Amino acid sequence: MIKTILSVTLLSLISIKIHAQKIDTTYLEKLLRSHPDKFSHILNHPQRNQVQIRYTQIDRDKDNVPHFKTYSYNLDDHRYFFPASTVKLPTLIFALEKINKLKISGLNKESTMITGADFDKQTTVEKDSTAQNGLPSIAHYIRKVLLVSDNDAYNRLYEFVGRAELNQRLKDYGLTTSRILNRYAVKDTELTSRHTNPVSFYTNGKMVYDQPGKFDPANYPIELSNLVMGKAYLDSSDRLVNKPFNMTNRNAFSMTDQQEVMKKLIFPEVFPLKERFQLMPDDYNLIYTYMSKYPTESDYPKYDPKENWTTSAKFLFYGADSTVTPNPDIRIFNKYGDSYGFIIDNSYFVDFKNKVEFLLTAIVQSNDDEIYNDGKYEYKEVCYPFMKNLGQVIYETELKRKKKYLPDLTKYKMKY
Repeated sequence: MIKTILSVTLLSLISIKIHAQKIDTTYLEKLLRSHPDKFSHILNHPQRNQVQIRYTQIDRDKDNVPHFKTYSYNLDDHRYFFPASTVKLPTLIFALEKINKLKISGLNKESTMITGADFDKQTTVEKDSTAQNGLPSIAHYIRKVLLVSDNDAYNRLYEFVGRAELNQRLKDYGLTTSRILNRYAVKDTELTSRHTNPVSFYTNGKMVYDQPGKFDPANYPIELSNLVMGKAYLDSSDRLVNKPFNMTNRNAFSMTDQQEVMKKLIFPEVFPLKERFQLMPDDYNLIYTYMSKYPTESDYPKYDPKENWTTSAKFLFYGADSTVTPNPDIRIFNKYGDSYGFIIDNSYFVDFKNKVEFLLTAIVQSNDDEIYNDGKYEYKEVCYPFMKNLGQVIYETELKRKKKYLPDLTKYKMKY
């Protein structure tokens, strides 16, 4: 009993230390500048390329409890960048939380999820040919989001949780420089994004939960700079509009909040119970497995390896090289995003052989013509190489870093 109390007290103190820690803002810049061949182009234009980096070292004590030290470069949580698919991670977490909180007999993440429609632009879903049983479910949508960042799967989770609840959960967890306002790839308007579809769930052919469509009248203002970008954009009819691109009513997910979500997900034990995600052990197993699994390792859903090659979701460390063979000792638990010239990756790295682990979250953008929505961005020339080099330099640094106690990483060895 006494040992249990001491353990809880220790973890509470660790949590307080995590939140109070002062971030080192010089180390990363020195490290990057020591590799001018890889980073000089970016370092010379950090604002133009919208670079932000947050890197956290992890040291375990004799009881394998993690302790953190965080470093940043050009970090500004109030300077807006388009978060793209990275918002899908908290959305899927909140979907699992909602299933758990409903506590309805027969309702679980594998229950068949039927999506209806009762407002403009909404579409229905009754089948899913990529699932083993041919039916949609929360769990299968999560697999598709984590493997290939499927937009439709994210939209269905967004509709189930609801816009108001998504933003309430962000607030509950202290993620104050983030908001989730929109679906993706369906040309959501200010009005349609507020309306979410009716949803019903079935287990063994019997309805176990029915949720009507919802409307969210609330706004979620955040004090942000850099909301107006570039000099022009293409509108929905592909017409050039010679005005800056305004991102005022779009999703936001800051670097600090992204890494906080990852830290809370990977290391729930260091947070007090009230601050942890309300997930079951099997929920963590689902997320860990599909965050680190390669698309080529999946049978349901099954993907074309030419389009979704092995490391296609691992920008940090591997870039966008479809010919690379992944290091068999490394697994990267991550959620990436790419849109409007932005590349974002929020990752937890594990090297089981060399006992290396670290958190790395980064963003870079390239849009030389300053025209948005024209599909002309320097991903291959600027963004992918930067992400690859950054991940590899941090990894090489970690290989050389001495630790008093080597981590036991058994928890993160998943069955694929």
